[in-house]
Amino acid sequence: MYVLFLALFGAICWGLAPAFGKLGLKGVVPLDGLAARTLVTVFFVWGGLFLHSGTGSLERIKAIPLTGWLFLALEAFLATFAGDLAYYSAIKIGDTGKIALILASSPLFTVIFGRYFLNENITPVKIIGGILIVLGVVLVGFNGE
Repeated sequence: MYVLFLALFGAICWGLAPAFGKLGLKGVVPLDGLAARTLVTVFFVWGGLFLHSGTGSLERIKAIPLTGWLFLALEAFLATFAGDLAYYSAIKIGDTGKIALILASSPLFTVIFGRYFLNENITPVKIIGGILIVLGVVLVGFNGE
């Protein structure tokens, strides 16, 4: 039950964030906005690390193996830089509801890449979910708004 609460809380945060992002991007270049948001995030993350477990956090971070750093760097580039920059650029000029729905297709790509890179199973439920995602994106994309 706790996992569902966390997932729902994350979904609510992600659902609310684009509105604040669009407001914050008024008169701001998306890359500059992303830099400002990332700086704020750094303060929250480091503050959370020190509040949660003090200096032990630094030791755990130092213990991350080189391959872990490589994959985390790739994830950071794709999600936090390239993906978020595309997202910021899109919400600056587009409708946040439409953009958010299109971005919600990301789990479809996760399932596909998870199959080919991590050898994860594609179940009938994942296939049905993927079809529904594609239908939703098509409906939003061809809405004509």
